[in-house]
Amino acid sequence: MARTRVWQAQARPWRAYWRDHGRVLRDTLGYLSGRFVTTLWVWLTIGVALAVPAAIYLLEANLVRAAGQWRENTGFSVYFEAGVELEGPQALVRRLEAMDGIERVWLTTPDAALAEFRELSGVSDALELLDNNPLPASVRATVTSAVSPAGLAILAEQAAGTDGVEDVVVERSWLERLGALREIVIRLYWSLTAILGLGAVLISGATVRLAIEARLGEVKVLTLVGAGRGYVRRPFLYLGAAYGLGGAVIAAMAISALLLFLEEPLVRLFGSYGRDLEITGFDPIFHAMLLASGGALGVVGAVVASSQRLNRLNVA
Repeated sequence: MARTRVWQAQARPWRAYWRDHGRVLRDTLGYLSGRFVTTLWVWLTIGVALAVPAAIYLLEANLVRAAGQWRENTGFSVYFEAGVELEGPQALVRRLEAMDGIERVWLTTPDAALAEFRELSGVSDALELLDNNPLPASVRATVTSAVSPAGLAILAEQAAGTDGVEDVVVERSWLERLGALREIVIRLYWSLTAILGLGAVLISGATVRLAIEARLGEVKVLTLVGAGRGYVRRPFLYLGAAYGLGGAVIAAMAISALLLFLEEPLVRLFGSYGRDLEITGFDPIFHAMLLASGGALGVVGAVVASSQRLNRLNVA
């Protein structure tokens, strides 16, 4: 005997579909406002879990920017022996200008070096007592961003082979340290993102699980009258998204407060290097990504919690 349906399925209009979503959204907001202390606690917990990797992401982005700016000054200085004629340094300048990877080269004569030292040292009277200029000629060269630390060392070795050269100073140690620090920050970012992201999912899932238990009677009734799994689970997905979005807002506020707290010492630090403080990355795109991440983690936690509970639901 063919099986018949008591109620024939009817296609629902789009207006009713969106009306249901609006109703669920209102119910969710009412649930959150009615349990504001619990909601605030969940938001703070998820906010901390999101703020830590987000702050590390900003740190890494600004390290990359700083490396790109300060790399413009990367190069080496060639110091000649005192009393060497200027023909040697001038010939080195022409050689370096013809090399690949050299961005800029300039020569500092002994007289120019003495004048600069007199201006910066403030001991011009003592320098007047010297019979001869003790400062040597020097050549300064900067390299392009495409030159690696190994390539910079090769260029410096080639310059060191010039007659009359006493010393070559390669200015790359700070850049290598900055690169190593950036690598540490990147690994720390991914590690904490995985750990704290899992923590945000667990927090959202545990809170949604409590909400399911509080409305278990309603869930059973909906299941008995034939409501689909998606319809039954929809309010709890909204609840998980609300927890995640609220946590993301808290995280953005915490990062803003942290930047304000660190602004004064950062201004002094950048000013000591002759640069203005300009934090990059803390923009609308960053906030949108933070909100999307928080909402997604909240929904994932709600999906896991609701699936586990509904699979073990006994409506008998």
